[in-house]
Amino acid sequence: MNNLTHENSIIAHVRPSDMTVQSNRDHCEGVARLAADFANDFGWGDVGYAMGLLHDKGKEQRGFQRYIRKMSGYEDVRGHVEKTPHAFVGALLAPEKYEYRDFIGMPIAGHHTGLYNYMDYEKLKEKNIPEDIDTNNPGIKSVKTGPLPSHRYWHHLVRLLFSSLVDADYLDTERFMQPEQSAWRQRGDSLEMLQKSLDIYLDELNNKTPDTPVNRIRKRVQQQCRDTMALPSGFYSLTVPTGGGKTLSSMVWAIGHALANGKKRIIIAIPYTSIITQTAEVLRGIFGANNVVEHHSAVNFKDEESYNSDYPLKLATENWDSPIVITTNVQLFESMYASRPSKCRKLHNLCNSVLILDEVQALPIGHLQPIIDALKAYHEYFGMSVLFTTASMPALKGKYCGIAGRANLDGIDNITEIVPDSFQLHDHLRRADIRFDTESSTYDSIAERLLEHPRVLCIVNTRQDAHEIFSRLPHDGETIHLSKMMCPAHIRQQLSRLKEALKSPGNGIVRVVSTQLIEAGIDIDFPVVYRQEAGLDSILQAAGRCNREGTLPIGTTYVFSLTKEHPLPSGHLSRTSAACKRVRITPEKDCFAPDLMRKYFIQLYGRTTSFDEGPEQEKDLIKRLLSRPTALSFATAAQQFRLISDNSINVIVNWDNSPELISELRKKGVSKTLLSQLVQYSVAIRKSDFDRLIKGALAKEIIEGVWYISDEEQYLSNVGLKVNNHWLEEILIK
Repeated sequence: MNNLTHENSIIAHVRPSDMTVQSNRDHCEGVARLAADFANDFGWGDVGYAMGLLHDKGKEQRGFQRYIRKMSGYEDVRGHVEKTPHAFVGALLAPEKYEYRDFIGMPIAGHHTGLYNYMDYEKLKEKNIPEDIDTNNPGIKSVKTGPLPSHRYWHHLVRLLFSSLVDADYLDTERFMQPEQSAWRQRGDSLEMLQKSLDIYLDELNNKTPDTPVNRIRKRVQQQCRDTMALPSGFYSLTVPTGGGKTLSSMVWAIGHALANGKKRIIIAIPYTSIITQTAEVLRGIFGANNVVEHHSAVNFKDEESYNSDYPLKLATENWDSPIVITTNVQLFESMYASRPSKCRKLHNLCNSVLILDEVQALPIGHLQPIIDALKAYHEYFGMSVLFTTASMPALKGKYCGIAGRANLDGIDNITEIVPDSFQLHDHLRRADIRFDTESSTYDSIAERLLEHPRVLCIVNTRQDAHEIFSRLPHDGETIHLSKMMCPAHIRQQLSRLKEALKSPGNGIVRVVSTQLIEAGIDIDFPVVYRQEAGLDSILQAAGRCNREGTLPIGTTYVFSLTKEHPLPSGHLSRTSAACKRVRITPEKDCFAPDLMRKYFIQLYGRTTSFDEGPEQEKDLIKRLLSRPTALSFATAAQQFRLISDNSINVIVNWDNSPELISELRKKGVSKTLLSQLVQYSVAIRKSDFDRLIKGALAKEIIEGVWYISDEEQYLSNVGLKVNNHWLEEILIK
């Protein structure tokens, strides 16, 4: 090789299509400019620039240059070559005089593999700088830092620097290696243009909407959002009962607030994919598909190998560079505590944004403290405003101690409610009475009560309860079962069938038995709702499906117990039930009153043994892993912080066109598009149920980690997956 010590001859990338070379200096300078631009959003642009210049210094090693020349086909290199680690070199070159040099070093060291635990990073720093590395660090004269957060938030700062570097590295590499793909990236319209689109839509909607009491309330809520949207960056809540138009009103406030405070985008986080899909459809109709990125496991883009109208949206899911992003709580908060490059890449685009947390009452109680800590960090140091939207606002403001001091919640100091108490929305938008049974029921008695109503919705806590009640109903008219024993594609089909049935005039039979998946955000309307005992927030969500459109003077929601069949499961359900009993709900009390909801949540917090990860023995685990600057355990914390437990196992079922997709998987192998399509036909089951299917030779592994149940008799069109072996059942019947 010739002139390897000359900087211009050091190769960073070789483009296979034409064997064009990108020099390492050009790549590092390109990454430095992008990383500085991203990190400038939170005042650390100098550090971003330094990271970019240093991140690939390790590619100057002769071993790496031999490797890239031979493996790319750029040069015929004789002899054996090995891939040479290079990320650690830039970390070692972080300027000695820089007080917080690890803020440069840690992101560089992990920009391929992920952020290290601190002790592993310290061991990495014990390595020697290879002799063939130029250590002059040209271009780094001085490094100024931005505002330094308190020690407990340092891990968020490191992740944001890491995000800035990783996204810059991906984008500069893509720009050189895949220029066609890079050209498809687009940022969408400005927030000013989106505000105009929203105003036009609302004007047209108001002109054709009848002047009813409900619509007058919706307009009043929207106007209140306009009147308060210029308030300074902070924490806000929009507490509006079901049917009050939260979705549109929250967008009015969020866009106006963003423009008044120099924010760059709107992030909407929602707990359920069913609500995301519904919300995304509404917002795409207002703002155009090119401005709304939908990012969650159930979203399915067109063929990933071809450029099409979906392609810019698919690319934007990688880093959330879009004016409006709709995602899940899981995607958002697990990214905030992640360590891998692909997960963290988007984080810098949360800075200077407006975050709408929809259905905030559904935030998982066991993870509430680290979630609140993250929100406070992003607001105080990284320019985020947060809007909580809900019909049942939890008690997130202030500090709370549990029974015998065993639980503590360090909440948010100040949350400004947009709609004042004087609006009395819970009175004006009341659609249903809530009646609590005084005695426990059986499956048979609940089924009999449901048969008294031609149109009725019954919501229960478990899949088993849903199956038991549904199996006792005659399947006349539209009698529908909904649970997570059905795959997502099947659930969507059932919801579409349900909505069509409800549109039909008259009193045709429409009876639904469902788990909580139908409880929030689904636009359905029943005159009567039954809800198994649960938390007050869940009861109010169920009541929101009762007389939703106000076509009756008043609807009725019945709350029943199934303790004659079985006790409530221990854990969250038992705690929510105990909290309900503690606030002593009586017929005289108004279940919809915000003050009662606050008292309920305080009781619930007092019964929660840990506001962090897992069981009591792991209390404050996330805090221990991340609060001390010299012991930041990024990799371990990312493994521990899971909003959804990994105890279940996903299996692909034989329904609709899943057999064709499985056949394609066998022929062509894995692709992201194919896996995202197969997710639509997956069901998450307990390990004990999975073991039962394996024992019966019903589940087979197609490729590593992808299990398929090919027997179509194991998946029924009315209830979904059967975990019992239907062959054994038939033998026993005979």
